[in-house]
Amino acid sequence: MPGVRRACRIFARPRGDAWLTPSVLEVRDLVSGYGEIDVLRGLSASFAPHRITTIIGANGAGKSTFLKTVFGMLPARQGSVHFDGIEITRWPSKRVLSAGIAYVPQGRCNFPGMSVQDNLLVSVDHRPRARAGPSLESVYAEFPLLAEKRSSLAGNLSGGQQQILEMAMALLQEPRLLLIDEPSLGLSPAMLDQVFDRVVKIASTRDVTVVMVEQNAKQALAISERGIVLELGQARMEGASAELLTHPGIRALYLGG
Repeated sequence: MPGVRRACRIFARPRGDAWLTPSVLEVRDLVSGYGEIDVLRGLSASFAPHRITTIIGANGAGKSTFLKTVFGMLPARQGSVHFDGIEITRWPSKRVLSAGIAYVPQGRCNFPGMSVQDNLLVSVDHRPRARAGPSLESVYAEFPLLAEKRSSLAGNLSGGQQQILEMAMALLQEPRLLLIDEPSLGLSPAMLDQVFDRVVKIASTRDVTVVMVEQNAKQALAISERGIVLELGQARMEGASAELLTHPGIRALYLGG
């Protein structure tokens, strides 16, 4: 596999400064996968609070698998996951959500035959009782687009509008950590800008840490403070996004030269 060998040479340099501490999310020697196949193969990484961190890598590198394992959708076979200093390695997703981690999966994940408002009400119904959270009106104030579309069927929204709805649904859970998987999937350039702008506003105006998996590496790193490159289920490089954007190897493999 010449591409893999090339990547290994590019990433042979030592990783820069470690992630800043204290970390809100820390994984150590994490192994996870599907069936007989290990996709994550000893992944270790730390994520500082109140930042946007983008995870990039080729298809099959383990990006989505990482998010699913953190959220409890896939069991960790080895290693550990710590959130705010508490080990959550094999917690079920419902318990992970109650602890303060919300997840926006890849692709559309709303209820297309229900109105925008009913989708939001479903999220309120599933919110942990210990947290009152924001009212629908406060969500509409933060997301004016959803206020305008509150009576529309979710399935009639554009792809970008649905992505914004799904982020709002996740935020109604009052998370401290928001996991977002491929928010740009299938979006036009204009809607992509709107979705990424919303991610930036979420991180800057809320007490929320964002970990985002994204194929559009150039734009995603441009709105992030930190980045991590996955290769074959391991972290091959991590550092400030500005550093990754100018790194010759990263540019060649992921940013179009």
